[in-house]
Amino acid sequence: MRRLQQKLAGLFGGRKGGGGGGDLGGGRASGIGAGLIVTVALAVWLLSGFYIVQQGERGVVLRFGKQAEVTEVGLRWHLPLPLEKVEKVNVEKVSTIEIGYRSNLRSGGKTKVPKEALMLTEDENIIEIEFAVQYKIKDATEFLFQVRDQETTITQATESAVREVVGRSSLDYVFENRKNVELGVKEQLQKILDSYRVGVLIQAVEMQRAQPPEEVKAAFDDAVRAREDRERLKNEAEAYANDVIPRARGAAARMLQEAEGYKASTVARAEGDARRFSAIAGEYVKAPGVTRERLYIETMEQVYSNTTKIFVDQKAGNNLLYLPLDKLVRGAMEAGPVTATPPLLSDAAEAVPPLKSGATGGSRSRTDQRKRTNTP
Repeated sequence: MRRLQQKLAGLFGGRKGGGGGGDLGGGRASGIGAGLIVTVALAVWLLSGFYIVQQGERGVVLRFGKQAEVTEVGLRWHLPLPLEKVEKVNVEKVSTIEIGYRSNLRSGGKTKVPKEALMLTEDENIIEIEFAVQYKIKDATEFLFQVRDQETTITQATESAVREVVGRSSLDYVFENRKNVELGVKEQLQKILDSYRVGVLIQAVEMQRAQPPEEVKAAFDDAVRAREDRERLKNEAEAYANDVIPRARGAAARMLQEAEGYKASTVARAEGDARRFSAIAGEYVKAPGVTRERLYIETMEQVYSNTTKIFVDQKAGNNLLYLPLDKLVRGAMEAGPVTATPPLLSDAAEAVPPLKSGATGGSRSRTDQRKRTNTP
């Protein structure tokens, strides 16, 4: 102890004296120096307990190796070592787990991991699939103390979730419903990690690639092309049907309407003819001869209205007057609506004398009337 005091006294400027007074002064100086050293050491030890929690981090304080508290962002203090220590965890950092491949940051490419990528589907087909899972820490305490190797645990849980979802799905379902497969893997993986109390939250699950193994890829591509051709032809047929069926229905409706119209007009015409016949029959009962004569005249009017006529005036001698009435009427109709009687027609009408019942006698027979009019 004396030698230690002497060294401390020499360190802080103490001197060796020859008398008792010198020894007393040296002892006092040594005591002051030792106290100062202890004070400085204690201050440094206490100051070592200050730490800063950065934005996005959480500080987990361990007291004798056991969790004491979780601190937020800012300047914090804990009991210095060996009493307490702090573990800082970034809870906002998004990390990525890769299944079926590993990215090469230097070359920018990736390396396949067939052990993870090859999986069996529900319909007993082998598929080569790759997934990327993004997660972040939601509970710093669970992440630090519930599992020993967090990344390995998450990787194995992800592979297990992918195999379970793919094993419940057919090969076509995996290829055609990527979003549903990704959602199923995300839900299953979160359930597994929560049961392990890993303390992470799955942010996103993305299927990077899904294809058959290289040995059967050519045959599978042919099957895919055939399926695509089938869908294309099916869509074309549906489009053709959507175009033809409405037009056919429209044509059928139009024909039905025309048939209904024809039916209505035919029935109306038949009913009119029946009423006319009934009226004529009543008149015939009253005056048979007059009725027959009138019917004959009306019939001849209808016949002669559509034929070429030649009138011969017996009183004028052999002069023959030809009136092309059908051509004149047809030309007038083609020229436009007739507003007045054409001069030619009026002159011809004046040239033909009207028929009088007294000229030939009231009792002239039907044969005599036919002789007066010649029909070509």
